[in-house]
Amino acid sequence: MLIDSHVNLHAPQFADDRQAVIDRAREAGIGLMVNISDKVSTFDVTYAVAEANPDIWATVGTHPHEAKENPQLKADELIRLADRPRVVGIGECGLDFHYDLSPRDIQAAVFRQHAIAARETGLPLVVHTREADEVMGDILEEEYAAGPFRLLMHCYTSGPELARRCAALGAWFSVSGIATFKAAQEVRDIIADMPADRIIVETDCPYLAPVPMRGRRNEPAFLPHILAKLAEIRGWTAAEAEQRTEDAFFALFDRIPRP
Repeated sequence: MLIDSHVNLHAPQFADDRQAVIDRAREAGIGLMVNISDKVSTFDVTYAVAEANPDIWATVGTHPHEAKENPQLKADELIRLADRPRVVGIGECGLDFHYDLSPRDIQAAVFRQHAIAARETGLPLVVHTREADEVMGDILEEEYAAGPFRLLMHCYTSGPELARRCAALGAWFSVSGIATFKAAQEVRDIIADMPADRIIVETDCPYLAPVPMRGRRNEPAFLPHILAKLAEIRGWTAAEAEQRTEDAFFALFDRIPRP
């Protein structure tokens, strides 16, 4: 089964043809998708996509870009929303020191609340990190020491040291279309060293379309190009890459019944 672990089908880029995009994904062999929450304030819109489609699930959380909209966000609210039957993860949350669209201290405080929610619910934490390797590693280690939780380093493009620290916490890693970009050899080098049983794939659509679709709006139907690149990097056959990423996905997102 091909599984897109990170889609943004509620995004305005899909407003005019969302159903056609979902249909194309199914025709391309995508068996499951996880629609990722970027703001608690718009969670109902994110969740509605999952609620309307038996092969789509959802997360609940606030992206670091949006942390400023609710700096007092508490884990209790995330835990309450995560009780809905099609919620399978907490996030996307984390730190983004590249754009700094929310103050860094607010990003960190909101991120810690997500970690608490992941610990309390048992759901995986979907982590976004950019240009924040040291602080991210410190927060994850501190929160994990307070009580373990599962975590997914989504669309991993950070450095090898943070990858090592996260792997030591048992993290999963997801590979995106960036792995196909000509200038992304450092990313490919890190992918080559990721734990073989904790790698999954994603499109992060509508962003980061893989080669040969780069520059277009991304969509789940393009996922096979990412899986093929992962297989090439790891020296796996296509069938092996599909099986390994499927197994890793269901080990992480274990609220989803495996067909």
